[in-house]
Amino acid sequence: MNITRESITVAHDRIRSYVHRTPVLTSTSINEIAGCSIFFKCENFQKVGAFKARGAMNASLKLSKEQLAKGIATHSSGNHAQALARAGKILGVKSYIVMPRTAPEIKKRGVRGYGGEIFECEPTLESREATLAEVVKRTGATEIHPFNNYDVIEGQATCAKELLEEAGPLDVVVGPVGGGGLLSGTALAIKYFSPTTEVVAGEPSGSDDAFRSMKSGKIEPAQSQTIADGLLTTLGDKTFPVIYEHVKEIITVSDEEIIAAMRLIWERLKIIVEPSCAVPLAAVLKDKSKFSGKHVGIILSGGNVDLEKVGKFFEGK
Repeated sequence: MNITRESITVAHDRIRSYVHRTPVLTSTSINEIAGCSIFFKCENFQKVGAFKARGAMNASLKLSKEQLAKGIATHSSGNHAQALARAGKILGVKSYIVMPRTAPEIKKRGVRGYGGEIFECEPTLESREATLAEVVKRTGATEIHPFNNYDVIEGQATCAKELLEEAGPLDVVVGPVGGGGLLSGTALAIKYFSPTTEVVAGEPSGSDDAFRSMKSGKIEPAQSQTIADGLLTTLGDKTFPVIYEHVKEIITVSDEEIIAAMRLIWERLKIIVEPSCAVPLAAVLKDKSKFSGKHVGIILSGGNVDLEKVGKFFEGK
């Protein structure tokens, strides 16, 4: 791995004209509820509605002309799929996206809207990887993994860098963890730009593989029992070592706690976030004593909500 303070700074300059510098919002009422001062980095306002635009753009821009001429490829059921298709459209190259046949139609439409060519597969990791291998072999395209790719991690690190620049010194930064691309990038940005700041992650208790991996010291398999469908991925061999070394703690939260945090964000900040995005706030609210009186940065990772499910989220709440 060769991600340094300098390379993150260069990546930030590289992608600057292709992504939003998203706002940092605060809420007095949420601060009172949480017992700390929270600064929300709003990646739900990012291109494609999620932080994934950063890593996909950075990795694509670092490819050679020869590589780009053959196109870019990935497997993804959601935000990275759209982010890579968008990068392909901007760079004028083909993008080949392997998606599970069960992926939401709205996300497939998003990929096609950016000119991505979709290859459907069965909703298993084995099927996704096998289908992608076939596509890459046939097209010669370069694979850009959703999270287990150092150039993607480097791009995601620019989010925390911006948060520090906007919010000033922070005691803790809290992000969600799925495959670990955002969290490992955040941890590296904090290490280089604010070494006294702690990094904590929130994770659904129904898919707590990162929590278990931190305990065992090796990558544990993922489960899939959570409303936070963006966090159903197992850590990668590139993301886990960074997280294991630089993340202080992972706090697990229930679906009920995630929904309550999501509702609080919708009601008090007046912005739309997806369930995965609310996990860090749920973690802070669950363990208030850890954050009491501190300046806390929270990365709101995305806002691509399936509106058909909104009623189910809040049913009986």
